[in-house]
Amino acid sequence: MSLVRRCSRTACGRPAVATLTYVYADSTAVLGPLATYAEPHCYDLCAEHSERLTAPRGWEVVRLSDGSGPSRPSGDDLEALANAVREAARPPGRAAGPGGTGKGGQATGETRRGHLRVLRSPDS
Repeated sequence: MSLVRRCSRTACGRPAVATLTYVYADSTAVLGPLATYAEPHCYDLCAEHSERLTAPRGWEVVRLSDGSGPSRPSGDDLEALANAVREAARPPGRAAGPGGTGKGGQATGETRRGHLRVLRSPDS
């Protein structure tokens, strides 16, 4: 028996097609394909509400498209993406740690965060 997850918006009973996650520290809203599992700090949205999504002034909305592939990102994947966005928004000295090196200890301008990697452009 499969239950269809519904839109989190009040009084909306349509099926959810996207998951919204907020990164409050960076004033960023990440909207991606429906997560595999309902997460406590994420919001599932129907097609109409996900298309009409707006963010408060000063916030950025990151929209991830569904690659039409068979697998969908999990809540962990969305959290990892939100963490990568947060890491990329930090000043270069703080993102790479002491000495401006990545996790591997090399001065490459690369920052590793779990299985994700943030590459900085040479002019930043």
